Amino acid sequence: MGVEIDIAWLTLIMFGSLLVLLMAGLPLAFVTGGLACVFLFILGDERALNIVPSRIFPLMTNYQLSAIPLFIFMAAMLERAGIINDMFDVIYKVMGGLSGGLAAATIIASTILAAMVGVIGAAVVTMGIIALPAMLKRHYDPKIAMGSIMAGGTLGILIPPSILAIIYAVVAEQSVGELFIGAVIPGLLLSGMYILYVVARCTLNPALGPAIPVEERVSNREKVALIGKMAAPLTLVIVVLGIIFSGVATPVEAAGIGTFGAFIVAAIHRKLDWPTVREACTTTLKASAMVIWIMFGATIFVGLYVLEGGQQFVQESLAATGLGPWGILILMQVLLVILGMFLDWVGILLLCVPIFVPIIKALGAAAFGLDSSEDLVLWFGVLYLVNMQMSFLSPPFGYALFYLRGVAPAEIPMSDIFKSALPFLFLQIVGLVLCMVFPQVITWLPRLVYG
Repeated sequence: MGVEIDIAWLTLIMFGSLLVLLMAGLPLAFVTGGLACVFLFILGDERALNIVPSRIFPLMTNYQLSAIPLFIFMAAMLERAGIINDMFDVIYKVMGGLSGGLAAATIIASTILAAMVGVIGAAVVTMGIIALPAMLKRHYDPKIAMGSIMAGGTLGILIPPSILAIIYAVVAEQSVGELFIGAVIPGLLLSGMYILYVVARCTLNPALGPAIPVEERVSNREKVALIGKMAAPLTLVIVVLGIIFSGVATPVEAAGIGTFGAFIVAAIHRKLDWPTVREACTTTLKASAMVIWIMFGATIFVGLYVLEGGQQFVQESLAATGLGPWGILILMQVLLVILGMFLDWVGILLLCVPIFVPIIKALGAAAFGLDSSEDLVLWFGVLYLVNMQMSFLSPPFGYALFYLRGVAPAEIPMSDIFKSALPFLFLQIVGLVLCMVFPQVITWLPRLVYG
């Protein structure tokens, strides 16, 4: 027979040991899974170990999750085929004449990239390799240059087809398509705020982001020709998102079409060869395996915690704080931001969402001035995605900061990278507050599409 431990102590021991092992630098997937098995053995008997296959099997057979490797592969193919380089080149030439135009071009390119690539690392690293040297060569302020790359790169978590949204929908048992559509306006809102900030600062102080010299600018006729070069990849993005939004195909089918389209686009750009395909496959295998292993580990960990009464414990603890529904929602957002400083997004999702979503549902839509529980779940889901963007920029362990460190020139200190993220972090907080105070930002478009 297993050991009886009070739930408050169990919470402390389980999450405490999780934090300690992660700080020791062990990979999240094996820490959560390994700890879960240890606690299963301490708390239960050999029969309790049945929770392992019973939690993993539904994930292994979940149809929605098959969109993840397909979208990653589509992104990897487009990246290997050099399309992202071309795209930056086009936007950069079209917008170079503005003060801060390059930084704005970087954010626009990242926004389009986000619609091709549901993975953050790829966007930050690619833009860091392409856009950062271009901006530094033009004497841009390094902080503006780096900030715009990191902020633009994090949009991939929000703008569909976001991998995070797919996993969230699976865990929260929600429609992936609705979550995708709900995230469009908040994604564009944040992108617009970043561009406004960069252009405003560079207009007030042109030394921060000088415009391209007149002799390097291109004529309007050339601009049209340049945009024509981008027709194939942009058509692909429009087709993939269009069939998801119109409801013609599920996100998984759309991902399949996108993957096939990526082959065609690579062929049009004469980059379809064996090394390209092999590298794209390897990238996909590594990224998908990482995501799936973390899901396995974390789902057993949370499953055990909920089984031991963790859900009730968290609910009662939140009720005992005496905060109203808004207080509880704000507390959840703050907790997510704090966790985002230390854990990666898949881990936070699988540890928090199964516990938070039922609590939010229990508070009811009326408490937040929403019409239906569908609206409530959708709104909370998109708030979660907006919040997770912050985890990528928040020091000390924001992933985007380290992705950029990997490709930034060695003479730029880490402290400068941290500082360059702060104004954009502030803009993300403003964006999150706007989405909380005006739920219509999130619910308007899905209502329009799905009625």
